[in-house]
Amino acid sequence: MPKVAVPLPYFDFFPEIKAELAAKYPGAKFSTPGVLMQGEKLVEFLKGYDTAVIGLNRFTDEVCKALPELKVVSLCSAGVDHIDPAILNKYGIKMWWVPGINKISVSELAVCYMVLTVRRVPFYSSVLMRGEWKGPMGFGGDLRGRTVGIHGVGHIGKEVIKLLQPYGVKILACDREDFSDFYKQFNNVEKVNAEELWARSDVLTIHLSKNKSTLGMYTKEVQAKFKPGMILVNCARGGMVDEAALAANLASGHISGAAFDVFDIEPANNNPLLKLPNMFASPHIGATTMGSWDAMLRSGMHGIEHAYDPKPGVYPFD
Repeated sequence: MPKVAVPLPYFDFFPEIKAELAAKYPGAKFSTPGVLMQGEKLVEFLKGYDTAVIGLNRFTDEVCKALPELKVVSLCSAGVDHIDPAILNKYGIKMWWVPGINKISVSELAVCYMVLTVRRVPFYSSVLMRGEWKGPMGFGGDLRGRTVGIHGVGHIGKEVIKLLQPYGVKILACDREDFSDFYKQFNNVEKVNAEELWARSDVLTIHLSKNKSTLGMYTKEVQAKFKPGMILVNCARGGMVDEAALAANLASGHISGAAFDVFDIEPANNNPLLKLPNMFASPHIGATTMGSWDAMLRSGMHGIEHAYDPKPGVYPFD
């Protein structure tokens, strides 16, 4: 019988799933809501357990070396950019993860942010909240008729394409994988390379995995290639967009608006981007729906006995 420890506080929000896990694995240890455990605190919590059901906890070389009994880490998270498969293999630790498990929640958020930003809803809302509604305040726009670029057409990107069908937009799809068969299902999707994506998109939404090939991809130089007045949406991962360059481009109007759910450093409470009137931001809420977390927690529970050897160089790893 696996000895299970859960350094992930979200089970407290789903008592039925927590009770189900506790009944199936007697003696399971649960953390309580609070600061995400890392380093020494994570080691202390997991000592004596061979299985960990985790979120964004990091299993560094030091952590794994200090936990010789640990044999399985089962991820509830939707991403794996915090996991190094080479370290897990070094210590004989198996892993479980399901890609795209939160695809509905994130894709809906991305499309929502497109509409909000095009219509300038966050700006208008802030005017009202400050008591400054005195007369005409300019105009927003319609999403209909625009060209929407999707960078990354995996599980989430595909859902975005589906959700955009009623909006009457032209879609540019860019991915290193060939999804031509999927694109053929829709009359408004065109496969393009990155240069075309940047030059032609009125609205650009990022849905790439965070890895060595995408980290820092949206540099100052790349942003200079954007179609003037583009709107940029990022509900994927922080660290892929040069935020200083983004701030400058938002201030100049080269990028007319941006909506980000993720940032280089999180929590992003003091990020200078938050002070810009054409920047809309949220605190990494892409997967924070009851439906997504129900699915992610159940997946983490399933992975306790179905973990596998992670393979460096094989998706989703570099």
